[in-house]
Amino acid sequence: MKVAFVTDSGTGKSIHEYAEQGIVSLPLQISVDDTTYQDMETLNRNDCIRLMKEGKALTTSQPSAGIIEECFESLKAQGVELIIAVPICNGLSGTISTMTAIANSLDIKIICIDTYVTAVVQDYLITHIKKWYEEGKSHLEIQILVENIINSTNTLLVPETLDQFIRGGRMTPLAAKLGKLLKIIPVLQINKKTAGKVDTLTKVRTFRKALSTAVDEIAKDNPDENTLITIAHVANVSEAMNLYHTMTERFPTAKIQVIELPNAIAVHTGIGCIAIQYFKIC
Repeated sequence: MKVAFVTDSGTGKSIHEYAEQGIVSLPLQISVDDTTYQDMETLNRNDCIRLMKEGKALTTSQPSAGIIEECFESLKAQGVELIIAVPICNGLSGTISTMTAIANSLDIKIICIDTYVTAVVQDYLITHIKKWYEEGKSHLEIQILVENIINSTNTLLVPETLDQFIRGGRMTPLAAKLGKLLKIIPVLQINKKTAGKVDTLTKVRTFRKALSTAVDEIAKDNPDENTLITIAHVANVSEAMNLYHTMTERFPTAKIQVIELPNAIAVHTGIGCIAIQYFKIC
């Protein structure tokens, strides 16, 4: 059976980067004013940050149905019988439903995996599922590996300001004004327990306290040498590096990296946000 492996730009990587690995990626859409961009193709990270700093209200949406259909028709013409897809999760986007519907209409078998989040774990899973499949692991073996990773994944979001939440319509101006007045910073989480939707873990009085609270939350899961911790930032590398040094001391055996937060998440969390995603690797 000829298999194709498909993901999207929620990982923060471009079509070209994945093509070199034999993986198909579809761009999410980012809209501002009357213009819609293809994420990581016609809108790169620098331009996305620039638009946010200009105070623009950016919105995101799933890859266009036309692009998905064109992609799947091409795969079918190439003899593909099964598509294994790891898109942005159901709780954040309708991508999984759209991919499934289009594949069914074209009579192509598809397995869509819901990571209950996006970003690094999405990239890790699509690349490793392809690797495991090519190594000859059975579907059951791969399923168990995937479920173990997803079940261990947690993502914490600490926005530095509430401005982007206001622009994106996710918080009323009054609530934001009260939040600023009281210096309240939410610590948000997204994982399987939240069904892939952003939920409030707690609220504290300062940004630094929020980061400290996030580290304490991670400690509850006992990170070890099999844990990958990613610190992702939105134009806030200095704070990210401070957090990196804190974590290397707190979790000395864990694998820790610092990256830029993918556009599709950054446009909702805003400039200065720090996101921490961690999971058990295989």
